[in-house]
Amino acid sequence: MDLASVNSLSYEDFVEVFGNVVEKCPIVAAAVWSRRPFSSLADLEASYNDFIDTLPESGKEGILRLHPDLAGRDLQGGTLTRESREEQGKAGLDTLTTLEVSRMARLNTEYKGHFGFPFVICARMNDKVTILRQLEERLG
Repeated sequence: MDLASVNSLSYEDFVEVFGNVVEKCPIVAAAVWSRRPFSSLADLEASYNDFIDTLPESGKEGILRLHPDLAGRDLQGGTLTRESREEQGKAGLDTLTTLEVSRMARLNTEYKGHFGFPFVICARMNDKVTILRQLEERLG
């Protein structure tokens, strides 16, 4: 989709197309739509970043809380968004052994208990070994 098409999208269509840029948080796309017209893709991206950056800490934490657990019940139950399913699949999180699923579930629970929101990492740029290691390292 070219920039002119993006700028001409109705509110409803914009939210439909861009509503999951921030996982399960279409309100961000709804707010960003008001910043049209975008002069470039970088301007569109900056609009998302600016909106999130201006949120209070509680708003930023709220966005993080919406993020699904990696290799969690949404992946196991097939209820992840298409984007998350593809991202977790690229990292190999959809092919974990039973032992790895159990370990990931335990670490996810521990992480949420400690920080108050799920562990978030760019899964598509990592593999399951790196993700598990990072999760353990962040827990200290």
